Amino acid sequence: MTNQNLKKKVYHNIKPIYNEESKILILGSFPSVKSREVNFYYAHPQNQFFKILSNVFNEKINDKIDFLYKHNIALWDVVKSCTIEGSNDSSIKNIEVNNIEDLIKKSNITTIFTTGKKAYNLYQKYLEKRIGIKAIYLPSSSPIYQKMSIAEKVEKYKIILKYL
Repeated sequence: MTNQNLKKKVYHNIKPIYNEESKILILGSFPSVKSREVNFYYAHPQNQFFKILSNVFNEKINDKIDFLYKHNIALWDVVKSCTIEGSNDSSIKNIEVNNIEDLIKKSNITTIFTTGKKAYNLYQKYLEKRIGIKAIYLPSSSPIYQKMSIAEKVEKYKIILKYL
């Protein structure tokens, strides 16, 4: 693959998961290559996102969308389009953000969480003032982020329960 191909503008084509009952919104930065391939969030087999949520709610997840709706959780990403190398968040540049305000208007979302530092920083930089909701940082569920064990991540994610 040439360097020019690595810098190609990539678009986020995965629809947000939410409904009118959604109370919290969990934002990632931008979907991984695997997530873009299968058109679903946190799709890399080693990503811990749904495993963490399963532990937080002490519930087996059979259908991810049903689980999210049942618990009034919305999912989306901060970035609508960007240049990115593979799935590397640190390479994200030339950013256009998603219309988070519109999603919030169509739901009962009052709290926003971000997964990982990149999503948190991008939300603060581009969206926080426009939306008027401060984001709450959650550690990355990426298999690359190994500063915390899955048990430690589960403990951090339990803050979600306060807002549902």
